[in-house]
Amino acid sequence: QVQLVESGGGLVQTGGSLRLSCAASGVIFRVGIMRWYRQAPGKERELVATVSSDGDTYYRDSVKGRFTISRDNAKKTLTLQMNSLKPEDTAVYYCNAVLYTMPTISYDFWGQGTQVTVSS
Repeated sequence: QVQLVESGGGLVQTGGSLRLSCAASGVIFRVGIMRWYRQAPGKERELVATVSSDGDTYYRDSVKGRFTISRDNAKKTLTLQMNSLKPEDTAVYYCNAVLYTMPTISYDFWGQGTQVTVSS
């Protein structure tokens, strides 16, 4: 069974740091683009950061300079290092990835979500 499993998250004070991890498991030929999304209560899910298989990254403006996305292609893992956290970063964070189960067949997978709460 192919899946993404997240770990990390929790409660932290303003200015603190957290590290989120996401691991792909199952029969996977290769991993395409990987992303982190978040959804705050009463708000739509928003894209936080992406990293391509070549290592190219994208960050939404509000997290630039504070968050770092990275991946390990050999281990099929994704990480989000979050520093200088603010209360407005409070949300459920979701890992997302395009996983190839065959050389030319890919599917979009989501992790189960992990809660990040930043207290003021």
